[in-house]
Amino acid sequence: MNKKVIVASNNQHKIQEIKQILSKYGLEVISLKEANINIEVEEDGKTFMENALKKAVTIHKVVPDCMVISDDSGLMVEALDGAPGIFSARFAGEHGNYKKNNEKLLSLLKGKKEEDRKAKFVSAVVFIINKDNIIKVEGHIDGVIIDEEKGSNGFGYDPLFYVPSYNKTFAEMGSEAKNKISHRAVALNKLEEEIKKYI
Repeated sequence: MNKKVIVASNNQHKIQEIKQILSKYGLEVISLKEANINIEVEEDGKTFMENALKKAVTIHKVVPDCMVISDDSGLMVEALDGAPGIFSARFAGEHGNYKKNNEKLLSLLKGKKEEDRKAKFVSAVVFIINKDNIIKVEGHIDGVIIDEEKGSNGFGYDPLFYVPSYNKTFAEMGSEAKNKISHRAVALNKLEEEIKKYI
């Protein structure tokens, strides 16, 4: 069995998190760039899972002899009817501009009480072992959006996403601590249970 897993993403932070979490399985986890695949899959699904599946299937067609893992994740804020949701990376209009995305989020929540700032990070993960074996899992973690950025670790909305049980934002945690409790970790833990059946 080919132990190579391609992460269907060009987001270096996301790739690093997935590598750290999957490294214990003896799998060789590589990015699209490392696999010399230059494809940007349009994320036009209506859910995180639809987007994750589309990315994984598209890349697996290019490298059918490798396993492929894909994640689509984002932030859902209760008071904003689940926004930014699937538009998390381009919430302010420009893909991956974390600063502008955070500024827009703060402006929309300005003046709102803590109980109206409930949010959750969601991660949908698709793992294609081969065309006949596709694993789909989803994880989430609940938190609160605070009114100013705190912490210098992490990326995206991490400085604003506060986890009450840890009394810290994601950005105030080290990657090791975050990777144990994050939405992606929850999804990948579920994935681990499924992977064991195949590897």
